Order: sequence, then C-alpha cells, then structure tokens
Amino acid sequence: MNRILSIAMSALLLCSAAFAQDETAKREAADQAARSWLALVDRGDYGQSWQEAAAFFKSKISETDWKNALQQVRAPLGAVGNRTLTGSMYETEVPNAPRGEYVIIQYKTGFASGGTVIETITPMLDKDGKWRVSGYFVKPAQ
Repeated sequence: MNRILSIAMSALLLCSAAFAQDETAKREAADQAARSWLALVDRGDYGQSWQEAAAFFKSKISETDWKNALQQVRAPLGAVGNRTLTGSMYETEVPNAPRGEYVIIQYKTGFASGGTVIETITPMLDKDGKWRVSGYFVKPAQ
C-alpha cells in the first residue's frame, strides 16, 4: 500500500512539474507576442496593431475606433523610453471574455514626455493556435 501511495505521489509531482514548465512556456510565448504587438503601437502603426490582434479584440472595437483611442491616449505620450516587465499571470478565465487561455502581463513604461504608465496587455491563445493580444489598458503609474 505504501508503495502504491509513493508511486501515486511521484506521478502527481511529475505532472505538477510538467504543468509548471508548460505554463512558463505559455507565459514566455505570450510575452513575445505582446512585445511584437507593442512594437506596432510604439511606432504608431495603430491599424496594423488592430489587424494583428485576437479575433475577440476585433469583435469588441472597430479599427477606426481603435486608431482614434490610441491617438488620444498613446500619441501624446511620445516615444517609449523604457519598458520593464513587472509581472504576468496565466489564466483560463478573465472577466468579460470567453473561456480560454490568457496571460495577463504588466509593464512599467516610461516615455520621452517624462510620463510613466502601467501597461496591462492580455494575449490570448487564438483559434489559430497563435498568441494574439485581446486587451490593452494604460493607466498612470503610482
């Protein structure tokens, strides 16, 4: 009986380790997708950032409204001076979104204008198996 319990515990630990490695890989892939997408936003290519976003994102905001929103929020900040990852979390459920695989990522970003913001960007695993941005929010850093 002890041997069976010992084998079961070992299997559970191995599964936990594999899940943790899988989650880490997903967080890294999502971060890479987020940084590529942010590069579009950083250079003012707002239309292309909408094109590269997740289908869910595009279903919630038109390309024209997206461009207008970024012109009002991002353009006044100027060029990005630095961007530092402050954290990320893998989730399968996020508010007001369909069940799926998401990584919520936060960066502290400084701009040439002297302003510093917290960017929260949420890539999701899209239907085509690629990580694509499904949400983007900017707020002043405290």
